[in-house]
Amino acid sequence: MKKLPNPPIAKKIPQKLEAHEDVRIDNYFWLNNRNDQNVLDYLYAENDYTKSVLAHTEPLQKELFKEMKARIKEDDSSVPYKLNGYWYITKFEKGKDYPIYTRKKESLDAPEELLFDCNEMAKGFNYFKLGGISISPDNTLAAFSTDTVSRRQYTIQIKNLITGEIYPEEIKNATGGITWANDNKTLFYSRKDEVTLRAFKIFKHKLHTSVEEDKEVFHEEDETFNTFIYKTKSRKYLIIGSSSTLTTEYRILHADNPDGEFKIFQKRQRELDYAIAHYKDNFFIISNKDNAVNFKLQKTNENQTEKEYWEDVLPHREDVLLEDIEIFKDYLVVSERQNGLNKIRIINWNGTEDYYLPFDSETYTAYTGNNPDFNSDVLRYSFNSLTTPSSVIDYNFKTKTKEVKKEQEVLDKNFDKENYTSKRIWATARDGVKIPISLVHKKGLKLDGTNPLLQYAYGSYGSTIDPYFSTIRLSLLDRGFIFAIAHIRGGEYLGRDWYEKGKLKHKKNTFYDFIDCSKFLIEENYTSKEHLYASGGSAGGLLMGVIANLNPELYKGIIAAVPFVDVVTTMLDDTIPLTTGEYDEWGNPNDKEYYDYMLSYSPYDNVVAQNYPNILVTTGLHDSQVQYWEPAKWVAKLRELKTDTKKLLLHIDMESGHGGASGRFESLKEVALEYAFLLDLEGIKL
Repeated sequence: MKKLPNPPIAKKIPQKLEAHEDVRIDNYFWLNNRNDQNVLDYLYAENDYTKSVLAHTEPLQKELFKEMKARIKEDDSSVPYKLNGYWYITKFEKGKDYPIYTRKKESLDAPEELLFDCNEMAKGFNYFKLGGISISPDNTLAAFSTDTVSRRQYTIQIKNLITGEIYPEEIKNATGGITWANDNKTLFYSRKDEVTLRAFKIFKHKLHTSVEEDKEVFHEEDETFNTFIYKTKSRKYLIIGSSSTLTTEYRILHADNPDGEFKIFQKRQRELDYAIAHYKDNFFIISNKDNAVNFKLQKTNENQTEKEYWEDVLPHREDVLLEDIEIFKDYLVVSERQNGLNKIRIINWNGTEDYYLPFDSETYTAYTGNNPDFNSDVLRYSFNSLTTPSSVIDYNFKTKTKEVKKEQEVLDKNFDKENYTSKRIWATARDGVKIPISLVHKKGLKLDGTNPLLQYAYGSYGSTIDPYFSTIRLSLLDRGFIFAIAHIRGGEYLGRDWYEKGKLKHKKNTFYDFIDCSKFLIEENYTSKEHLYASGGSAGGLLMGVIANLNPELYKGIIAAVPFVDVVTTMLDDTIPLTTGEYDEWGNPNDKEYYDYMLSYSPYDNVVAQNYPNILVTTGLHDSQVQYWEPAKWVAKLRELKTDTKKLLLHIDMESGHGGASGRFESLKEVALEYAFLLDLEGIKL
């Protein structure tokens, strides 16, 4: 075997960290200064090392990138949707990395108007992202937001859609969301705290006035909450929302009266989580009031919005999670989840119809799409599965017919969805709970324990990873990999309780579930320890760090993307973006009970002298969600303590943040790197 080059060794500068009379020594704390040249030199050295170790895979990386890109239709466009008299279309042109936004008045046969060409807007920037676009009610102005750093700090500008002029006013450090009042000259936006990046204030801007004159209309002073603003689909109300992990609060104002005072809809109450939508004279409320763990649907008159007036429309059900609603003039559409499966329920307002759209598979994903037209008789939804490319479907309420408006094209002459098989299996966790796993592989694969298998999960914030189709993943499946999604606790795959049992002092269930799914996949001969790989990002990267510490012997390799691995130190620092809003998810370590619990699993704090799997860690220098120094410190400590000679690689994108590279195809290069890492470990060549 070819000898690996020597890895960079981070210098050790002991930093004493003390809390609750407990002292930790962090030798790599110094890495948290991105403006220090020594830090940058170290990061560049890590990149050089990774490049050197994987140099022999570069032809494979290029081939993977080429085949993944070749499957994607370059000259593509979205299914048009209608809003306020215009059809809106997003399209891509061959050879270009960024989307082009256009519209057509009334008819799809009308001349096309160019709104934004992001290819032109991105010139001169290493990173570019167009955030929100908000069209004024009279269709003449577009407020839009851009990020050219990847810190998710957007600049808002206004474009005249008649003349093409971009007005001089620039609103900095915003979230990117923009909402117009009905007067076509007042817009509302949320601004971020410069240090923590928490969305903490709502401002009002008047067209053609100085940004310095913008009026603050709301200040969210609770550091565990974020704030945002939107307009109801009925266009009657402006809504300011405040949300933390477990609690929400809304304020409402007639959109015709932008200079009026916002009124509290229902005062915040600890662990009262609700969301509102407007219809006729009522507000409809999805809430967990009265211990409705899986949420219920209620309504109230728009003039009596306090919770004592809320009346049940769809009561709470133990076995059904109410996820969302979509309101049309004649129909209510309810998104539900039962036994892990998406359900779309159609109810007409006069009470004569109540039924579900039929779905057959056990590993599918179905969700309502973009439905901005309140008066439409058509519901747009999307459907895909692990083996079936994504379809955009229009369902007509009146005729009960559906029309596939677009099916994702896979530009590969060898692709046939019949060549793959998917299913859902159930592993038993150590506490006896059944954990679902969705998996996909090529048909005809012998389950004899020799197959490489990539196991993926997230498992936090109630975020559910549904079984979805991926053209990119075909590059693994076609080379003999099995791909498995472990629906572990911490997500909401099996309802809200599934989330509750995977956070705070139940957080270890998330990690144990993943490990127990791995053991099950090995026991059932889907794979073996010599061929099992694990992958996760962000909070899923935390998961990767924990399993590497707890059961390193189970995995041949691990990919940890933008991993949240320095849990205790980060959660004790309320100046770091997102920290204060995370207390309801992980606990507040200023409380010794939570400090001790976090410390017992925090990957960075629990690195020990033992053998570890091959590990590839990726991050971005400008990451606003998980700061780059967490994975950098983790890798440095692993290097210091691990007792094996397996690969430990850190790849830092020096231009990007949490979402990776911008541009339609640039991000595929990172995927190609990750896949080449896996294939190389399996001995699978070009």
